[in-house]
Amino acid sequence: MCLSDPLHISEITLLEGERVDDLQYNGMKIIQKTNAFRFGTDAVLLADFALVRKNDRVADLGTGTGAIALLIAAHHENAQIDAVEIQEDMAEMAARSVLMNHVSERVRIHNMDLRNAPGSLGYGKFDQVVCNPPYSKEGAALQSVRENQRLSRHEGDTTIGEICRSAAQLLKTGGRFSVVFPAQRAFEMMCEMKNSHLAPKRIRCVQGTKNHAPRLILIDSVKMGGEQLHWLPPLILKNEDGSETEEWFRIYGRA
Repeated sequence: MCLSDPLHISEITLLEGERVDDLQYNGMKIIQKTNAFRFGTDAVLLADFALVRKNDRVADLGTGTGAIALLIAAHHENAQIDAVEIQEDMAEMAARSVLMNHVSERVRIHNMDLRNAPGSLGYGKFDQVVCNPPYSKEGAALQSVRENQRLSRHEGDTTIGEICRSAAQLLKTGGRFSVVFPAQRAFEMMCEMKNSHLAPKRIRCVQGTKNHAPRLILIDSVKMGGEQLHWLPPLILKNEDGSETEEWFRIYGRA
């Protein structure tokens, strides 16, 4: 039973300190704050990496400004997406972006703690869960001055273990949980996935150039899946001369 109603926004307005940015895919736009956390390449990469099938029900945990939810909606016209965000102002802003892009019938924004998502949205109801988790452990890096930046970049009181548990509870058996995460913390993420009965299956390292070590890693796991890993070719974003690679152009829909 769904206990959470999505935010209903009837008017597209820009508040002080907000601007409209190009999501750089299929004409999608997004409202963001100039002094808060804004979407980056990692969101674009995850939306492309996730294996969303026709008519899948997708949950986006910690959606922030709604970038991943909007990009998945652009990539997959039949997907139904429930996006969860704990910060009220960010959730409200994401809901206005959904209205601005005319996808309100397929994308729903919920202002709630992602740990409460299974009880509110339904246990075992989703085919796919995606998440771009905070990259830094609490206390492991300089804290952002603004609270919304801190919550977006640092784990705070929500750990990656809790994120994995919520994803597993939301998923059907055989459903997929996909993340983008710092490469140096890949082992930690895969251990937490395993603890929640999410078996890592597809892994792709993201490199600035072919001669650089991976900065990010994309991991796709399957609930109650087997142990075999499938290593995909590295994703190289730039050529040695600094120009974007063909793969970069494909991901951004400019091929």
